[in-house]
Amino acid sequence: MVRKTTGNIGRCSWTRRSHHLKAPQRLRPVRTVVTRSQRTSGGCFFNGLPAEVFHMILDEMSVVDISVFSMVSKEIISYIVDYVSSQSWRNKTIIQSFHNPTLLEQRSTLEHYRHLGLLFKRCTLLLPTKERLKFTFSKFSEIPCFMLERCLAPDCTGYSRYGIFLQTLIAGWDELECHRVFNFLCDQASLLLKTEALLTAKPGLKRNQELQLRLFCRKVLLDPCQNQPDGQFWLVQLLKPWPMVSQAHLLFILYGPLLHEGVLGWQDVVERGIPHSALWDLAKGLLMLFGTLQVKGWSTDSVISILEELIVIPQPWFVENVARLLVLCGSSLCYTFLASKALNGRISEISRIIIHIILVCEKEGYHMSWAVKLVQQICSLFSTAPERFVFIQHLENMFSEVTREFFESSVAGNNFEDRETFQTLCILLDSSARFHTKLLHMFLK
Repeated sequence: MVRKTTGNIGRCSWTRRSHHLKAPQRLRPVRTVVTRSQRTSGGCFFNGLPAEVFHMILDEMSVVDISVFSMVSKEIISYIVDYVSSQSWRNKTIIQSFHNPTLLEQRSTLEHYRHLGLLFKRCTLLLPTKERLKFTFSKFSEIPCFMLERCLAPDCTGYSRYGIFLQTLIAGWDELECHRVFNFLCDQASLLLKTEALLTAKPGLKRNQELQLRLFCRKVLLDPCQNQPDGQFWLVQLLKPWPMVSQAHLLFILYGPLLHEGVLGWQDVVERGIPHSALWDLAKGLLMLFGTLQVKGWSTDSVISILEELIVIPQPWFVENVARLLVLCGSSLCYTFLASKALNGRISEISRIIIHIILVCEKEGYHMSWAVKLVQQICSLFSTAPERFVFIQHLENMFSEVTREFFESSVAGNNFEDRETFQTLCILLDSSARFHTKLLHMFLK
């Protein structure tokens, strides 16, 4: 009985305790912070808008505003890509008037295409380089003023606008990406095929095609460059596919003197002296190649070899034009060119060039001490006193020979050219006096 009672008590006790358990409390909601990215993860705000409405919004924005807006998100980029792919946007924004622009129109369209370059740079940022180029160039391929040999208007500014757009688009791209740009441009414009057709023809035979190639390469690739290394890169890409003689030929097409009616002066550099300003572009192209060498496979010897070929295309140049070009190229390139000839034993050739450099210095008002220093540097190349004496002797004999040539030419007749030759003779005599005065003064000091 006791044992039973005890068991009942235990069971009653258990039952009693179970009835007194507390009911579970209601959990309070946990406060959480929703970030902006979490709030928009379900979809962009503009997802709910019809495409037509979104395009109406973009129509009210400037090109600069759209380019900034494209950096908001991937979804915004996709919307903007659809927008700029529409024919209506292209007609309104890309195609501009490139013929007979006023000065104000030129400035506004220049800035407009810089902004367009920034827009396409940003809205294609996430694409591979090949896809970026394919998408971008597809928007401009139907504009004749941007294509090689498609627009022949003499005052067309399309190439320069295209160049500003392209340089803005690829600013900051690495060398490999720029190689892809060049290859893509060559394929699109058939650049290499058209260049080859000119390089295999007689210089000056295809004048219009030469001028078109010059304008396209200069305005699209070369002139928009902001510094020498960038210009050197593009110029080397244009020259590199061809042998040395053709490189010199192409350099003349790109930078040679444009004389009357936009015609390249192939024969003028051979037959007569041309103005100082006419050779400045060619000197600028050579200095671009000769500057800080940053392109693989390109060296100072490459530039000197091109210059050697250049001054005999289409025939050996009038010597005064060679001297004028070297003076414009400056001390470093001029000395390097003459030193290579001196080390190869071509003393008579460099003596004649130096005489005409002295003549150019007198004509154009350069300090004669520059020519004296040049002679001193070349003289120091020779290791022995007899070699230096032979060089100075050749130089003095060349003074006499060139003077005699000018005199004989001046007394041969009485026409205008003979009077001009006599005037050059007088300048040569004055330059000889100044040169020797500076030379003797240097030694006497």
